Parts: sequence; structure tokens; C-alpha cells
Amino acid sequence: MADVHLIEQVAVALGVGFAGGLGARMVRLSPIVGYLAAGVVIGPFTPGYEGDIATLEQLAEIGIIFLMFGVGLHFNVRDLWSVRRVAIPGALIQMALVTLATVWAASFFGLGGREGTVLGFALAISSTVVVVRALEERGMMGSVHARVAIGWLIVQDIATVFILAVLPALEAGGLEAFARSAGRDLAVAAVFLVVVLTAGARAVPWLLAVVARLGSRELFILAVVSVAMGVAAGAAAAGLSVALGAFVGGVVVSEKETSHQAAADVVPLREAFAVLFFVSVGMLLDPAVFRDHPGLVATACLIVFVVKGLGTAVIAAAFPYPARTALVTGAGLAQVGEFSFIIAREGVQGGLMGAPAYNAVLAAAAISITLNPLTFAGIPAWERVFRRAGFLWRWADRQGPLPESPDRLNEHAVIAGYGRVGQLTGHSLGQLEIPFLAIDSDLSLVRQLTEAKIPAIWGDTASVEVLHLAAIERAKLLVVCVPDESTALLCVANARRLNPAVRIIVRARDAGEVAVLRGLGAAEVVVPEYEGGLELMRQSLIALGYDAEEALHFSRAVRDTHYLAEA
Repeated sequence: MADVHLIEQVAVALGVGFAGGLGARMVRLSPIVGYLAAGVVIGPFTPGYEGDIATLEQLAEIGIIFLMFGVGLHFNVRDLWSVRRVAIPGALIQMALVTLATVWAASFFGLGGREGTVLGFALAISSTVVVVRALEERGMMGSVHARVAIGWLIVQDIATVFILAVLPALEAGGLEAFARSAGRDLAVAAVFLVVVLTAGARAVPWLLAVVARLGSRELFILAVVSVAMGVAAGAAAAGLSVALGAFVGGVVVSEKETSHQAAADVVPLREAFAVLFFVSVGMLLDPAVFRDHPGLVATACLIVFVVKGLGTAVIAAAFPYPARTALVTGAGLAQVGEFSFIIAREGVQGGLMGAPAYNAVLAAAAISITLNPLTFAGIPAWERVFRRAGFLWRWADRQGPLPESPDRLNEHAVIAGYGRVGQLTGHSLGQLEIPFLAIDSDLSLVRQLTEAKIPAIWGDTASVEVLHLAAIERAKLLVVCVPDESTALLCVANARRLNPAVRIIVRARDAGEVAVLRGLGAAEVVVPEYEGGLELMRQSLIALGYDAEEALHFSRAVRDTHYLAEA
């Protein structure tokens, strides 16, 4: 018999999480704020229904695994390397600055050095999800400002992995014991990393490639989930954090052509279990912290906005990048991210952090994520203020605008589905030297195209992750040639959402899809059976003695009549 209690807890948590996330998005806030609020509603500190924290925390562990696995999948050495001179030292200086400031400020509230350190670690991390969404909404993805901000966040994510590895050492107490315990934990982590990255880098991509060739979506998803859970379980068996194991599992998969599809397939699982994680975090937030510890909450927020936000902008301005890059990076990182919750949660479970400090992290996160859109909106105003300062702006903007990387796809065509139909378009574009990129679900075909120096991506053409990788945001044309109706519909809808300006031409299976596809944003819809019939009709008229031009004119009139009738 099914565990009714478990089903009830999951159903309630997902239901209130959905309501909270929906409400947050309706007022243009991050859904994370809504999920945290939903957790507060069903938590033990508010009247009404009380959820089972222990049950949801067990399920939240899966959310942590998928969150960190996703970070590993998106870990891109090339992106980080391109901005390494600012992202690596800048992020490390910023994190050290925030942690030291927090330890100092925490001492005024009676918090010890260990608790202040964990609190500082948590406040030093920002949300990649929040920053990327803000950059996308402002059309800044792909800019030098976005690359610096995202590179900075990648360094923070990597630092989170090391923080989780050494956090248990803080429980030992004493500087000597901490050094000894931290050294042991780092040594175990290093051995684990070497073993998994060496063996896994060979076995896992080979396994995923074999499964991909079988053409079974279910088996591929199962293989990806097995890798995530298996490496996380291995880390736990070695005495390490499951979050560390999940991150390493993602890195193992990230450098192969199957990685983007793996990321796309993990997204639904990640989002569902992440909701349970955020709700479980919110359940532990006691609203009384605003009444009982207002100074601690205000100090945490002050550190996030001033020490972290403003400090990040000043640190970024010291490097040879445009002044606007410093403003964008500072505004983006002036919030507390999802991995801060993982650090705080580990701190609570290890006895390193008490309830007031934990609640201060959650309160600072909710406040800073809520206000982050306003922080971004204030960038033009701050820019005007600094420009009036004269010398300050000249110092920060001494580099001037930087040229974009020449090897990035821009104003290109994307061909979704490179079978016999898509290849005709691709050959024509190649002959005309028009840049294009192909997406196909046949891994062997993609490898052949790559060997022929034709840009190609393996994956589901309807996936947002795959379309992102194809740089659909900067594409001029999308040609959808896939025969599957649902895939074509999702591809058109997602592409239109990601790039409202892209021109979309799509192949329809039958006449009934014309109106739907045009409603989703397709500029042109082609029905093969129509086109074949029209060509047969034109050739028949020529065979009966009609002039070729007259036959072509007549076939065009018939074509327009049929397509307009379907629209």
C-alpha cells in the first residue's frame, strides 16, 4: 500500500510551492521568493496546516543533488577562462571580504567565530538563476558584462564545492584540530575527484553515447539520473557531501556532446525537487526573527547590499573592463543564492549554526532576491551619478568598450532537424556562405557534420537548453524541419520566447497545423503534401501545353488560396 503520509506531504508542498511561485512571477519576482514563502505558510511557526519537515527534508536531498549536478553540467572551462583575470581573483577577494566582514559583525550579536564563518560563507554566495534571468530580461546575455558576471558566479559555485568539503572540519573545534580535519577532508575529496574524473570521464560519456544511439529518450534520462545519484551516493559513502558528489558527476558529463541534452532532461526533475528543497528551507524560517533579532537581519542585509554588492562593483572596477561591467556585476551579485541555503542547512545539521543565524540567512535571501530587480533597474541612475563624479568614472571606465569575441555565432541560421529536408537548406546556405548551425537527434550524423566543420549540436530541438546552446537569442532565422508535430510546436514556441525577433519557417505534417504554428510565431508554414501536389499540378499544366510562367503563376495562386484557408 502506498505511503499516504508521504504522498500527502509531497502534494501539499508542490501545491503551495506552485501557488507561491505563480504569485511571485505575477508580481515579477523570482519564483524562489514564492517557494520560500510557501514553506513559511506550512511551517511550524505559522498557524494552520503544518508540514512534516523531516519527510520533506529527505526529499529535499534529491533537490540538492539535481541542483549541484546542474551546476556541474553547466560548468564551462572555456567561459571561465575567457574572463579568468577578473572572475577568479575578483570572486575570491569578494568572498573573503564578505566572510571577514560577517565574522566581525556577528561578534556584536554574540555569535562565535565558527558560526560567523558559516554565516559569512552563506552570505558570500549569489544565485546564478537570479542573475541569468535578470540578464536575459534586459537582453544582456552574450555581452561582456554578462560573461564577467557569470564567470564570477562559476567561481562562487566552485568555491561552494570546497566549502561543503571542509565544513565538517569546523565541527572539530580549535585551530589545530580544524587544520588537521580540513586537511583530511580535502585529501579525501582530492582522491574522490581524481578517481571519479579519471574513470568517469571515460566510462560515463561512452555510456551516454551508447544509450543515445539507441534512440530511447527514457533510457537516456534514466542513465543521466543514475549518474547523478550514483556519484552523489559514492561521495556520501566516502564521508563527503552529496552536493560535492553531484557536482563532480555533472562535470564528468559536461564536456561531451551529450551534455546539453543531459542538462535539458534533468531540468524537469531539478525544478520539481528544487521546489521541495526551497519549500523545506522556508519551513524552517521563523518569521519571529524579524521581531526578536531585527539587528542581525538588518546587518545581514547590509552586508549583502553594501559589502557584497558595492564591494563587488569596486573590485570589478579595479580590473581592465568597462565601468558598466562593474555596475552590472555588482548589481547582479547583490543577493543571496540557492547554494547559500545548502551551506546554511549543512551548518545547522552539523551544529555550527543556530536558529537566529540560519533565519537571518533566509531573511536576507528573501529580501535581496525580492529587491534584485530594483537593484538592476537602478544601474542607469548609478551610472549617471558616477559620470558626474568625473575622475571616478574615468578611472573605472579607463578600459573603454571591449570588442566582442569574433568566433561567436551571430545573425546566423539554425536548422532544427538535419534529415533529408533540412540538408537541402543547409547545402544551399553553405554554398552561399551563410553561417548556420544544425540541430539533430542522430548522434552519428552530428559527429559527421562536426568532422566536416559544420557546426552541429546533438539533442532535442524543442529543448530550451539546446536552443540556448545554438545561440537562438542571436539567430536571424530558424528553419524547423522535424517531422514530429509536438516537437515542432514546442521548438517554435520556445524559440519565439527566447528570441522575439527571429524569423521562423517550419515544416508542418498536415494542413491542420498551419494555424497553430502561425499562432505560436511561425512566419512561414510549409505543408509537404501541398507543395508536392502543387508541383505535380504545375508540371501537368506544362505537359498539357501551358506556358511555364503561366503554370507557375497559377500554382502560386492555388497555394495562397489553400494556405490562407487553413490560417
